[in-house]
Amino acid sequence: MATREPAASVRIQSVDRAVDLLLAVASAQPEATTAPALARACGLNRATAWRLLKTLQIRGLVSVDESTGRYSIGLTTMELGNAAGPDALIAAAHPVLERMCERTGETASLAVPGMGGLTYLDEVTPTAVLTASWLGRSVPLHATSTGKALLAFLPAPQVRRVLSGALTRFTDTTITDPDALAAELTATRQRGYGVCAGELESSLYGVSAPVLDRNRRPLAVLSIWGPRDRVPPERFAELGEVALRAAEGIGAARPAA
Repeated sequence: MATREPAASVRIQSVDRAVDLLLAVASAQPEATTAPALARACGLNRATAWRLLKTLQIRGLVSVDESTGRYSIGLTTMELGNAAGPDALIAAAHPVLERMCERTGETASLAVPGMGGLTYLDEVTPTAVLTASWLGRSVPLHATSTGKALLAFLPAPQVRRVLSGALTRFTDTTITDPDALAAELTATRQRGYGVCAGELESSLYGVSAPVLDRNRRPLAVLSIWGPRDRVPPERFAELGEVALRAAEGIGAARPAA
């Protein structure tokens, strides 16, 4: 019976290089998306990079601004991303949520950015604990550990837009002062995870860590939360470390270059 060849032995160099270029276009700053800059980033000579980029352009995977020579992601790539939807992320994260729940004995959740907040897509709850489900719910960014974990890793202009309006007070511990929230976001960035002490609902406490892409931009947020008597502030450091390591694991689980 024929044996299957190892994946590494059937890699096609031209496809590998094209994928490298596509990922470089997706992750580079605008000034670094010309063909010469992309060629340098991918370790290719200019002629090879140019031919591959033109092929990707013909197939709609990248587009080029003829006046600047800068490449950007094309409509076909966006269509592929839309086709995947949240299912791929949920499938990758669900086993991680299960391990987080088993290790901590608390609810573990996955949330993604949405219009004006975060929406919970998946959660795993301990069998012996009765808890409300947050699936499908959107939450404000300033009053949750998930929101603060997201805000802490967003570009400063985006954060300023969020902080420019009035911040709604939900409980006595909700942070509504922009300066105080900015300081909390700095602490969140330094720790790598956000914390919430009853700021949206007075009885719910939790910690959250962002899943970051290769440019350290947040793609999603993992959370561990529960009632105050089970998730007191004294557990934040322990639970925050679990959430942080889990988020780093998902962020690192991508194909090697």
